Amino acid sequence: MNGRRFPAPQKAGKNRTRLTGRLHLFRSGIQQDTTILKRKRQQGGDLTEGTVWKAILAFASPLLAGNLLQQLYNLTDSVIVGHFLGKEALAAVSASFFIYYFFISIMIGVGSGITVVVSHCFGARQYGHVQRAFSSFFIFTWWAGIALSCAGMCFADTFFRLTNTPDDVMPGAVSYFRTYIGGTFLFVMFNSMLSILRGMGDSTRPMLFVLATAVLNVALDLLFIAVCRWGVESAAFATILAQGGGLVFALAYIHRRHPLLSLRRKDMRFDRKLFVRGLKIGLPTSVQQCAVAAGLMALLGTVNSFGTDTLTAYGAAGKIDTLVTQAILAFSGALAAFCGQNIGAQRLDRVRSGVRFALAVNLAFGLVTFGLILLFGKDMMRMFTTDRAVIDIGYEYLLVTGSFLVVNGMLNLLTGALRGAGDTVFTMITSIATFWLARIPLATFLSDLWGRNGIWWAINISIALGFIATCIYYKTGRWKKRRVAD
Repeated sequence: MNGRRFPAPQKAGKNRTRLTGRLHLFRSGIQQDTTILKRKRQQGGDLTEGTVWKAILAFASPLLAGNLLQQLYNLTDSVIVGHFLGKEALAAVSASFFIYYFFISIMIGVGSGITVVVSHCFGARQYGHVQRAFSSFFIFTWWAGIALSCAGMCFADTFFRLTNTPDDVMPGAVSYFRTYIGGTFLFVMFNSMLSILRGMGDSTRPMLFVLATAVLNVALDLLFIAVCRWGVESAAFATILAQGGGLVFALAYIHRRHPLLSLRRKDMRFDRKLFVRGLKIGLPTSVQQCAVAAGLMALLGTVNSFGTDTLTAYGAAGKIDTLVTQAILAFSGALAAFCGQNIGAQRLDRVRSGVRFALAVNLAFGLVTFGLILLFGKDMMRMFTTDRAVIDIGYEYLLVTGSFLVVNGMLNLLTGALRGAGDTVFTMITSIATFWLARIPLATFLSDLWGRNGIWWAINISIALGFIATCIYYKTGRWKKRRVAD
């Protein structure tokens, strides 16, 4: 209850007035409104009831499909660019990704914090808080996204020079990045809408929005590059247009169909208290993401010192690695929503059961996937290029990362559980420490000893160290005391 009271409908025109009154109560957060409970259960968003493994799988399956489809943006760009424009253009796309990630990292953190607030309030049946958190985040992402676009276009050259980008890659990289970052406010807003819906237990509709966006992105890539023969920046332009289309789909659904969220002007108010709650949770993640992104750029500088072939292979193999890990990230996202709602409902027994189930799935998935990499790793690299040197380097990368896939999965799952609980400070400290105190120094040291393979081993040794620290912290049970819903 939010303490607000509303007059009963008048007898005149009672049917229409009663409907208007119920909708008004619905958006105002009356917890016992049976219409809310009925619609919520029909959407499959309640993760506090039913069999644990079924609830997680039902949520994770469309989330996985959405994550895989979302990866098609960069994957499609890379495949089409690599085959039609050459390995220098492919290297330009690869180099741009790490710098772009640095720019949007702060938004990722804030978004995760707001999502936790929404998840906790949804689990606690505080529906009025859900709308106010949504509208606050919407207003913030609009202005922050525009600011990021302007900053990225202004400082593109500086960042590529700081990462020792090869001279033959620099012009294409700057052109691609400036085009891509120019439309980043669309990317930020689209993904913030998806995060809010997922925090409320709805992973199906975000998957459908991403599917439509991915299909549009592939079609535009083929049109601009394969047919029109435009340059590498046209791949970025295709992605921007696709993201804009996805945002339109998401906003249209929320405006017309969603029972809890509203885009009407009277409902779009900035709630400072709820936003600060989300900021407190998300700020550590923002700091973590910024530190990781800066570490990725520092690591990119080491990779670039080995030349264009290594940079191209690193980017292409990294796309495959990212695609593979989407299954674990989907379970991590499902755990975050599952833990958030169940902690909000004070169901810690379900939280523990959910974590155990996700870890068991991760073990089976990691072993099977490593076997596939051993057998078909080089074929995976051929999707991007026919250059033999690039294929061999990329296969080396995949073998090393594949051998640590189970460990990487366990780290991501435990981190997702902690994030869902709202306990983000520890994950921030661990991530920064393993990146800057382990990965970067090890990459420099081991690459001097073993060449480029030393970089791949440094990445995965740091992941193992992060998992050990996170596992110990999870066992302490401090995360159980986190609860943001009042």
